[in-house]
Amino acid sequence: MKLAVVGAGIIGVTTAYELAMDGHEVTVFERHLAAAEGGSFANAGVIAPGYVTPWAAPGMAVKVLAQMLSRHASFRFSWPLRMGELAWLWKSFRACRAETYAQNRRRMQALAAYSRDRLHTVLSSCKLEIDGGRGYTVLLRSERDRLAIEPSLQVLRDNGIKHQELSAEAARQIEPALNPLTPLAQAIHLPDDEVGNCRQFAQLLKTQAQHLGVRFVFGTSVQSIAANSSLGLKLSGDSNLHPFDGVVICAGAESAHLLRPLGLKLPLASVYGYSISAALRETHLAPVGAVMDERYKVAISRLGNRIRVAGGAQLGGNPEIHRQDAIATLYKVLDDWFPAASSQRQSVQVWKGARPMLPDGPPVLGTSGIPGVWLNLGHGSSGWALSCGSARLTADLISSKKPQMDLEGLGIERFNI
Repeated sequence: MKLAVVGAGIIGVTTAYELAMDGHEVTVFERHLAAAEGGSFANAGVIAPGYVTPWAAPGMAVKVLAQMLSRHASFRFSWPLRMGELAWLWKSFRACRAETYAQNRRRMQALAAYSRDRLHTVLSSCKLEIDGGRGYTVLLRSERDRLAIEPSLQVLRDNGIKHQELSAEAARQIEPALNPLTPLAQAIHLPDDEVGNCRQFAQLLKTQAQHLGVRFVFGTSVQSIAANSSLGLKLSGDSNLHPFDGVVICAGAESAHLLRPLGLKLPLASVYGYSISAALRETHLAPVGAVMDERYKVAISRLGNRIRVAGGAQLGGNPEIHRQDAIATLYKVLDDWFPAASSQRQSVQVWKGARPMLPDGPPVLGTSGIPGVWLNLGHGSSGWALSCGSARLTADLISSKKPQMDLEGLGIERFNI
C-alpha cells in the first residue's frame, strides 16, 4: 500500500521503518527540519518496562495539590490553563481509581517489555549502536520514600520482574559515584532495564528506513486529512490533495488538531518535561547506567560522553517559556547525587519538550474508525520505552497480521468516540 506517516519523532520513524519492512511504500511528513526534533529530542533515555506507569495513579490528585507550593515539585501548573487542559486533568483524576490504574499499568508494562525486545531485534538486525548503558537504579532518600514506593514494588514482585532491594551500601557498589554526603535510605535496582539515546536511534533508523525506500519530507506541515470520497493529505502552502491508501497519525501533540475535523475528539494534552545535558568531566564521576530520584521524579542518565538530567511535568503555560524553578530542580538533583560529573552551567543544553499524553496513561494504537486512518499516538513520557513495540503492532494491524501481544485497552474505543 501507499502509506503516509505524519510525524518523524521516535514514534513516526519506528512506524515508517516497520511499515517499510512489510513492503509498503511509505512517505513521512514532518514540520521540523530533521527527525526527532520535538519530544524525542532530549528525553531521559530510560527504557525501564518495570517502571512504566500511568500518571493517573491512586492518590495522584492529593499529591498534585500538595505540591503546588513546593519549590521542587515534580508536577507544576502554568498559566494560562486552557479549558481543554482542565478537562484533561479532570479525566486523568477520574482514571486514578485503583482498578483502572492497575489495568492500565499492566497494559503499559506489557507493551514496554515487548517494545524493549523489539528494540534489541532492530538494533541487532540493522547493526546499530547507540550511546547508553545497562541498569536502572531508583534512589530512595528516606523511609517515607520507601513506604510510598511499596505499591510499585509489589507490582514488580507480582509480575516476576527482576529487581533487587538494596541497602545504601549495596547501591553505592552498583553506582560508586553517588555522593556519599546525600542521605540514601535504600534503592531498587533493575538490572535488565537500560538507558539509550532516543534521538540518536531515531536518526540512525531513519537512514535504515530510507535504504528500504521510505521518503522523508521535512519542513512540511500537514494542514488537514481528507477522508471523504478519497483519502489524502493537504499540506500547508499547497492546494493539491496528495492521495494515499492509508495515513498513520504519529504527530505528537498536533495529532488531536488533525483528527478533530474528522469528528475524533481525542483527549490529548501536552505535558511538558525538561532536561539538561552536559559533557562529562570524568567518566568515573558519572552514573554507570541510569538512576531515578524517586522523591523528585528526576532521572540522571549517562549517554556516551554526556550526562543528562530529565524530569518534571508541566501542564499549561507558554510552550516557548522555560520555567526556571523546574530547571533548578534538575540542577539540585544532579548536584545532590553526582556533583562532580560535569562542568555545571558551562555549555549546558537546556531543553523543554511536549509529551503528548492521554488522561488514563496508555497510548492509542490501531484503527481510528475512519477507513484508512490509523493511530499511533499518546505515549506521553514513555514514548521512547514504548516506541518500537507500538510501531510493530501498528504495522501488524495495517498489514493484516496477527499482533504478537494482546491489544485490549490500547484502542480508541476506550474513549467512546
